[in-house]
Amino acid sequence: MGRLKRSRVIIAVVALALVSSLVALLVLFRPRPPLPVAPNALDTSHGPAFDLRVEKPRQARPLFGILPTKVEEKLFGGGELRFDNTRPGATVVRFSPDRLELRADGWDLSLVTDAAGRVTPETRLLFPIVLGEKQRALRCRPADFARGYLRTTKGAVVSDGSFVVELAICENAESGKVIEWPPAPLTVRGSFAGLTQNTTRDQK
Repeated sequence: MGRLKRSRVIIAVVALALVSSLVALLVLFRPRPPLPVAPNALDTSHGPAFDLRVEKPRQARPLFGILPTKVEEKLFGGGELRFDNTRPGATVVRFSPDRLELRADGWDLSLVTDAAGRVTPETRLLFPIVLGEKQRALRCRPADFARGYLRTTKGAVVSDGSFVVELAICENAESGKVIEWPPAPLTVRGSFAGLTQNTTRDQK
């Protein structure tokens, strides 16, 4: 009976390893889907509003991201990577149809597009994150061929809109050294409402 039990355990472990490997391969080599439209349902009763979220690629999440986000955060920690207009220091630094600059304590987004609506290399995001059990500040930018957009719907006075951009290259904001993370691009998505053009200071 002892040998039979050990054989069953070995078979179960091997089967689990094969299933895990198959899931990993499916995640790593599946084609990249198109960037979905970011939601835009913000409360502007107290003025301009915005929301920004950073989504880690599955390759950078525990168990390749097969767990629901809330379960993953409870088991492995890390928390959400996001900020909005309610955060301390939150402000709209600059806004126009081809540029959006948002800032809060520890966060700094500059999203720039060209005349054709393509995301340009000027686009940057500075944000805090825990890596290797240490709190770090990363500055990330798109790859040479950036995927993303900045869309605005102009009203009589104010504008609403949404944005999505992939950031593939990150560096330590303190040292300026490029790091070998993330293993695949981060997806930054968000929305805004009630913004007026050039009503705040320009970032120099």
